Amino acid sequence: MGLGVSGKDRALISPEAARLSFREGLACPTAGWSAGFAQANLMILPREFAFDFMLFAQRNPKACPLLGVLDAGETTGPLLGGAGDIRSDVPRYTVYRQGELVDEPTNITGYWREDLVTFLIGCSFTFEHALQQGGIRMAHIDQGVNVPMYRTNRECVPAGRLSGPLVVSMRPVPAAQVADAVRITSRYPAVHGTPVHIGQPEELGIADLAQPDYGDAVRIPPGHIPMFWACGVTPQAAVVEARLPLAIGHAPGRMLITGALDSQYQVP
Repeated sequence: MGLGVSGKDRALISPEAARLSFREGLACPTAGWSAGFAQANLMILPREFAFDFMLFAQRNPKACPLLGVLDAGETTGPLLGGAGDIRSDVPRYTVYRQGELVDEPTNITGYWREDLVTFLIGCSFTFEHALQQGGIRMAHIDQGVNVPMYRTNRECVPAGRLSGPLVVSMRPVPAAQVADAVRITSRYPAVHGTPVHIGQPEELGIADLAQPDYGDAVRIPPGHIPMFWACGVTPQAAVVEARLPLAIGHAPGRMLITGALDSQYQVP
């Protein structure tokens, strides 16, 4: 399978097969993969900063909804089916030293240390399947690009050494379906839930939707309104500002595909 996976087949691939493809070197965005299964953002920090991050997540639950935490040195856990490996099963990683991005590998085994604590954070890709089932198309999937993400002028609540701006993902939605998008995503609070802003990107400090800070720009069709959800890239902006000696995340839009069903994070 691996590198030969076609776009239309990705929704049908099991999480195990998807992770195997990434382990073999496939490094594409994961939007639209393994429909019905939750995806997760990643943040890996030395144990000495783990409490600060737990507190940061607790104080900023829209941006950092925790799905799970691995013990220091652990490389697998329930969300990986007990057989996955957090060091190799994400399409691409980001490695920061003193707040500087120094590498974007497809495998972090060479950076692994026994004091590293892994945080798995809810991802808005999880509710995209529900949006599509509700008749709302995803522009970035239709256009074959990564979802656009933007740093905003909204500051997160600081915790210990961690502080920084809220990062948001954007999806254009037909005006007549905006209320449906709010209703559908409100049932997924563990994966960012309702949007944090609708329309008028300048109110978030976003000067140009065609220039995202992460991911790719999408064409916004006539009659569509930009909707913004809190994004799990927010912690990476925080570790950059904190200039931690080491921090490892996922490359934006290239998530961990878990074995948990989307429905596990849906509330009535």
